[in-house]
Order: sequence, then C-alpha cells, then structure tokens
Amino acid sequence: MESVIVVGGGLGGVRAVEALRGKGYEGELTLLSAERHRPYDRPPLSKAVLAGESDDTTVDADWDALRARLLLGERATGLRLAPGGGGTVATAAGDLPFDGLVIATGATPVTLPGDGPQHVVRTIDDARALRGRLTAGARVVIVGAGWIGAEVATTAAKKGCAVTVVEAADTPLANAVGPEVGALTVPWYAEAGVELRTGVKVAAVEPGGLLLAGGERIDADEVVVGIGVRPDLGWLDGSGVLVDRGVVTDASFRVSTGGEDGPYRRDVVAVGDCAAWWSARFGRRLLVEHWDTALNAPAVAAATLLGEDGAYDAVPYFWSEQFGRMVQYVGHHPVAERMVRRGDPAGAKWAVCWLTGDRLEAILTVGAPRDMVQAKRLIANRTPVDAAALADPSVPVRDAARP
Repeated sequence: MESVIVVGGGLGGVRAVEALRGKGYEGELTLLSAERHRPYDRPPLSKAVLAGESDDTTVDADWDALRARLLLGERATGLRLAPGGGGTVATAAGDLPFDGLVIATGATPVTLPGDGPQHVVRTIDDARALRGRLTAGARVVIVGAGWIGAEVATTAAKKGCAVTVVEAADTPLANAVGPEVGALTVPWYAEAGVELRTGVKVAAVEPGGLLLAGGERIDADEVVVGIGVRPDLGWLDGSGVLVDRGVVTDASFRVSTGGEDGPYRRDVVAVGDCAAWWSARFGRRLLVEHWDTALNAPAVAAATLLGEDGAYDAVPYFWSEQFGRMVQYVGHHPVAERMVRRGDPAGAKWAVCWLTGDRLEAILTVGAPRDMVQAKRLIANRTPVDAAALADPSVPVRDAARP
C-alpha cells in the first residue's frame, strides 16, 4: 500500500493517521478535512469553549513526525472505487487517488425549518459564534433536552441568560436513556433556573423566536438547536458503499459494498460518528457518536488497512457535564430486560443499572465515577452480578459480582 487518504479532520481522522504511522506504515498519507482548522476535540465546545474558559481544543499531534499532508478547508465531493482495490476521492481541488481509504467524515447537526437564525454547536466556529451572544439577560431558547441541549443550557444559565428548553418528548434524554430515567433529570432544570417545556413540538424558527406546532410563539434573542446529528455521507452517493444510518462495516471496520453481510473491502474502512459497526458483544450494529469510540476505534481500522486481523468490541462509554453534575454512561441498555435503581435520584450520587438475567448491560451514573469504572469492567468481562447487591449503594459495584 503506497497511498492512504483519511477523509475527515475530527478526532477519528487524526487518530487513524497516528495509528497508521504507529503500526509502521511508511507510504504517502493525506488527511482531507472540510474544516479549515487543524483537528480539535469537540467535547469542550459545549462546555469550556462556550463558557469562554478556553479557545483552543486542538488535538496534540506532531504533524511533522507523522509526515501527513494536511488538506484543510477541502471537502470530499465523491468517491470512485476500483474493482480490484483502491480508487479516487473527488474534491473541488481535484481528484485524489488512493490505495487505502479511511472514511471519518463524522456527522452534521439536524436543523429546523424556518427563516429565522438558529445556532448549532458542532464546530469550534459554532461555539465561538454563540459564545458572544450568551450575555446576562439574553432570552435563549434551546430546542432539544438531550446531552447537548442540557450542556448549553447549563452554560447559558451560568452566564445569566433567561433560558427556556423546549423538548418534543415527554422527558429530557428520552431518546438517549429512556423516559423513565430521563424524568429523573427534570428537577435539575428548575434548580438551575431554566424553564423546561416538554411534549412541545416546534413548527419553525422565525425571526425573533420559535413558532410551535400549536400556533404559540416563544420570543427569543437566540435560538439554539440540539436535536441530533446525521452522518455526513452525501459524498458517498453512487460509490457503492452501503449506508444504513451510517456506513455499514464489519467488526474490523471494513465497509460493505453489498448487503449487511458484505462483501467487505479491506482497503476501505470507516470510523467515528459515521460508522455503523458490528458488535458481537451486543449482537447488533452500533452507531456510537461519542468521543471514546472516535479515540479508540481507529487503531483497529488502521490495522485492518495494513492487513492485520482484529475486531473492535469495546463497551461504549460517554459522559456529560450538566447543571453541576457529572453524568456518565457505559454499555448499551436497549438490549437489556430490566432496570435497577442504585441510590436516591434526589441525592448527589446515584445510578441506574440495566440487566439481562444476571448480566449487567449498561449503567448510568450521576456523581459516581467509581461505580462507572467498576461497572465497565463487569460489562466488559460479562461477569454475572447479584441484582440486589447492585441496587444497594453501600455495596461497591465490584462486590456485586457473583463467583
């Protein structure tokens, strides 16, 4: 393999570059990114950057040592695959031939209809543009009470804004962790002085505010939309790469150019927010749009490109800082049979566990990082647990393991 192109300048892209060099790849290596900035971390955007505590989240990478050509501000517009291997990435600046390809184009925020201005928080330019508008007394309406919506609401409230959060579901985080668990976070909004309106659908963003589906209008100086993202994969149209929510891959991140069962190409891999990879652990394809996967999955994808055998089956992990609380989640709860509470949700430290039989599938912790770390080991090792011990906050999570 003489030429590898990494398409996407996020964390997944830069980690793929590092992994390729770390595994001994000596050929030509190009990172193509639609953003003009060098690769940076996204989690601080809705926290430190938006709060004005930081203005630089650039990933610490030694580009001279990596010997990678950076094509910043250049967007991939198409992909042509050669039947025998390799192909060409089309860009506005010209075609780029390759022997190996890493698809790491991430995702783009979903926006609302209407001709009024709306903010999203996906890029560092987004965060910088919104930051200066979060001033004391500003009326800020946030659409979506998910992870991003709650984090933006936290920052805006701290800055003295009059914050309203509008959510179409009946509780916050309903799509992420289910309505029963999401309902436990409702009191956090009132404590922070944030008005939360659930079960409310938005018709359009208009100049000066929101038009709701029932005809009501909410006036706002700033509207922030945090209702989810979609993988940025339009450039793959007509390429033959199978896309179903994300790029369909096997456990080694090889992309499919046929059906769900392949055939898979060893010379083209996908990682990060745009990859729907097969998890043997959970028996299904996962699309995990979180930092931890973008950090760790590229090592397996790079090995695949270089002809090594391997599979990625890590336990998904995510964290969020909202309303003065550290919220951490590990596992995949949709496969679970039942839920067990651990501790009092009215307190500073508590958790919710999801189980199938005597196996822990997932845990969400609030202010309890030790519980999360110990639970992650149990989930990763498929260790049987005692549900009654797990529900008792006086029993360390690790001691809930059955012999």
